[in-house]
Amino acid sequence: MDALRLTASWPVPNVAAAVVLHDGAVATVGDTNRVFRIASVSKVLTGWATLIACEEGIVHLDDETGQPGCTLRHLLAHAGGYAFDGAAPIAPPGTRRIYSNTGIELAAAHVANAADMPFDQYLHEAVFAPLGMHSSSLRSSAAHAVHSTVADLVRFIAELRDPRLLSAESALEFRTAQFPELAGLVPGVGRFEPCPWGLGTELRGHKQPHWTGSLNSPDTYGHFGGAGTLLWVDPGVKIAAVALTDRPFDEWSSEALALWPAFSDELLARAPR
Repeated sequence: MDALRLTASWPVPNVAAAVVLHDGAVATVGDTNRVFRIASVSKVLTGWATLIACEEGIVHLDDETGQPGCTLRHLLAHAGGYAFDGAAPIAPPGTRRIYSNTGIELAAAHVANAADMPFDQYLHEAVFAPLGMHSSSLRSSAAHAVHSTVADLVRFIAELRDPRLLSAESALEFRTAQFPELAGLVPGVGRFEPCPWGLGTELRGHKQPHWTGSLNSPDTYGHFGGAGTLLWVDPGVKIAAVALTDRPFDEWSSEALALWPAFSDELLARAPR
């Protein structure tokens, strides 16, 4: 697909990308088997695995965990009151959308404790192994330390679009706004009111500007990562995309926030429907 060639202009050492079309057909560019750290795209996988744990009865979204009044749902939705990094809460639960690695890590620890196994093992057994994501692994933080490939993440996108590890109800809850009235910050992008978030996945809503394209529907969900990575699924047009690079987002953020939306818009404009 010609739109994928836009990635050749990105100022990064290495890039691989894919688009998944409405009929499941996949077009790619770059080495789709190259392993990249996917950074905060990891949060999408952690959220999905947590919902699997909920369906298994190991945990429940309304389990209390973290500071008083905080639940697993709060943590996955960045509403637990924790700072970006740091164990001490900085706000009561459910009052602000504070993007937090700590919150995601606490959610993963809650699953690990309930499952009586390390979270990296749970993620492997619950998600990676059944989906055939054999090149994927969690190497430390559940918030930002999954390493994976475009090929594996295309397999995960297929699961997001047509779940077999989760019920349709849980999959819908995953991408439904939690505490929808909360304002907050999308790091590196801007502050939004409201700032919708699902259970480990960002929701595009009506945020503008945004790292997805202007042609993406408000129902688009996914994440970008500080390693220069992105993944989104647009159920409105049944198209999804993933792009992985190995240059930190902070080093080219102003360029990325122009190049990524243009990439997404080109994919959406040229994709057969």
